[in-house]
Amino acid sequence: MRLFTASLPLILFLTFGTAAFAQETQRTDVIIEKMSFKLVRGVTNVATCLAEFPKQIYITSRNRGKTTGLIIGPLKGIGMSLYRGFTGIAETAFFMIPQPGYFDPMIDPDFVWKGWDDIRSDQNRTKEAEPTETPAEKKGE
Repeated sequence: MRLFTASLPLILFLTFGTAAFAQETQRTDVIIEKMSFKLVRGVTNVATCLAEFPKQIYITSRNRGKTTGLIIGPLKGIGMSLYRGFTGIAETAFFMIPQPGYFDPMIDPDFVWKGWDDIRSDQNRTKEAEPTETPAEKKGE
């Protein structure tokens, strides 16, 4: 009788406690879709990594001036081309592993053709928000 009384809570816990620890699993078709998109994103980034070179020259020239863009732009282009190529190789090789953050892209923007206008619009907004000094305020200092 003691054995039954002592084992009753354990039996109840094992019977009803397993439902409390159950986790919802992802549907297989969603996982396969995210895996295949990661593979395609990786192959695309490897194939288009050289497009980062002219993209960085253009963006740097537009945002910092032509002279600065022609000096710094190619350096940024080489670095971003290597980075996009490396992340593309990594995503292609490890497309079945749900990292980083459950098949999220390793680089932002995730494709080379995205992000051409983002920096320019952000700078225009900050220029509009900055107060301008009038000549009268400068004389008062």
